[in-house]
Amino acid sequence: MPFLPVTMEEVKQRGWKQLDFIYICGDAYVDHPSFGAAIICRTLESRGYKVGIISQPNWNKKEDFMKLGQPRLAFLVSSGNIDSMVNHYSVAKKRRQKDAYSPGGQAGLRPDRADIVYGNKLREIYKKTPIILGGIEASLRRLSHYDYWDNKVRRSILLDSGADLVLYGMGEHQIIELAEALDSGIAIEEITFIRGSVYKTKDENRPYDFITLPDYNDVVKSKKKFAESFLIQYENTDAITAKTLVERYDEWIVVQNPPSPPLQTSELDKVYSLNYMRTYHPMYEKAGGVPAIEEVKFSLISNRGCFGNCNFCALAFHQGRVVTARSHTSIVQEAEKMAWEPDFKGYIHDVGGPTANFRAAACDKQLTKGACKKKQCLWPEKCQQLKVDHKDYIKLLRKLREVPKVKKVFIRSGIRYDYLIYDKDETFFYELCQHHISGQLKVAPEHISSKVLAKMGKPTKEVYDKFVKRYYEINREIAKEQYLVPYLMSSHPGSDLQAAIELAEYLRDIGHQPEQVQDFYPTPGTLSTAMYYTELDPRTMQKVYVPKTPHEKAMQRALMQYRAPQNYHLVLEALKKAHREDLIGYDRHCLIRPRPPAGNEKWIGAKTDRSKTKSSEKFFVPKNKKAEKKSPVKKKTIRNVHKKKT
Repeated sequence: MPFLPVTMEEVKQRGWKQLDFIYICGDAYVDHPSFGAAIICRTLESRGYKVGIISQPNWNKKEDFMKLGQPRLAFLVSSGNIDSMVNHYSVAKKRRQKDAYSPGGQAGLRPDRADIVYGNKLREIYKKTPIILGGIEASLRRLSHYDYWDNKVRRSILLDSGADLVLYGMGEHQIIELAEALDSGIAIEEITFIRGSVYKTKDENRPYDFITLPDYNDVVKSKKKFAESFLIQYENTDAITAKTLVERYDEWIVVQNPPSPPLQTSELDKVYSLNYMRTYHPMYEKAGGVPAIEEVKFSLISNRGCFGNCNFCALAFHQGRVVTARSHTSIVQEAEKMAWEPDFKGYIHDVGGPTANFRAAACDKQLTKGACKKKQCLWPEKCQQLKVDHKDYIKLLRKLREVPKVKKVFIRSGIRYDYLIYDKDETFFYELCQHHISGQLKVAPEHISSKVLAKMGKPTKEVYDKFVKRYYEINREIAKEQYLVPYLMSSHPGSDLQAAIELAEYLRDIGHQPEQVQDFYPTPGTLSTAMYYTELDPRTMQKVYVPKTPHEKAMQRALMQYRAPQNYHLVLEALKKAHREDLIGYDRHCLIRPRPPAGNEKWIGAKTDRSKTKSSEKFFVPKNKKAEKKSPVKKKTIRNVHKKKT
């Protein structure tokens, strides 16, 4: 099956006079099920609709938006797989130099706020043609939201884009229902009944059985009102329990219908069996292809949804908390097809989704009554109703390991380590270490301070320590030398200098300094972003400390890399400001010495106290008993992981 048409000549070659839908996308055209545009377009195609794609149009030229003509039913608009502002700017608001979703990694091929720009350009050209927004950018901005880049509360993207409708969430149910409604002749103004959609109206009697959010003007003026509004939105993301939400503006009423139900196993199987080309369009060959395909071309998506629900993650807002999974047959068939790709080297890079080791709903109650509004499955501790079971995932991985031409099956999309350690049956833990790690396992404790973890919605340090201890014990048992790479975050709401120093001391004790540090990035649709903006926890309305100034953020980052010479003065300032001069000196527990490095002298900070390193955090795992007796082991330290120690 060929790529979908991208030129009028290709439309005519198919014998078509007019397309039903034209998809405008901020990404390059990659026909792979890891790309939302490909899924939506192939889903429409499977129902008999004629679909064409205009990727990365020049937003300054009308001609680029007109090259496929006017669609019979609607324009579909998405900024791409990533919010265009996140794609363009670092957390420090510096312009990124590369775009993995563009040909050759070239930056600048889509505008800032792509949905708004594309929508308004289309409305300028086509006054009456329906315009529908979808994808992550529109989904997370469907109601009033805090915008980090403007540092203000912006209106619903529906109003700023000139579009008629927003389809939020994953979109397959909504796009088919929309297509059938438009095809039957229903005017776009009358399509107000689709679950998982947001529409605008001036008729106060249009919505029913709804919750009224604080008015937009009140949300802009009051951070407390914003927090109240966000909490209502946050508690209405489940397809079973959510109500219709209404937000009033001066000239419009914006109505969010309840979410669309998640796709069930048979529906997911069908979506992933569609006729994808599984690569980028050949028109990008001269530019060197599209870099984003490299990470996903030989990966398998096995599930959707996440009941982990970290507060800084927008997955619950976009996909929901109820996990659904593809069947073993569907995934194995995709693996078999993948194995015959000319450039397949025998390695499946990942088998997972938002969280790799989630394969079913958290509990039976979720299937009939929805996810709890006031309770979480894994935080602050494991819910008693949570079903912890890796048996299905084990069976799937075993089947994939037996596929001809497959040498190794890796898991890289993220293991939820607390869920793993709660499983009394350690079969999966052993098989993970034995078969599915490429020398390093990446996990995300994010922090170790209890007050920060509470604002993140992450498990306590004790849970992480228990996991680390057992991980290294199992690797010793199976004679594997494998390591952990912890992902850590600085400057999250709740993290003051004392918490940042607490994390630095932990890094000192385990002998680890991360090469890269991720600052908290306030993006729309997360509880953490609401905390960042309001300095309130919307769940309790209690004050939250939020590091906001670039200088304080720099100090918190520097503390995580206290050994780096360029960070000396920032670390010194932070320790003095926090009255932790006890960490300045020549003792083993100190982070830095009293004096900065002079000239070209190599500066490595104060000496780490290895005697306090817990056995659970020892880095070296002996391959045999003889190796265990050798002491000390003289090997170069591998960077970016817990240090080796015998």
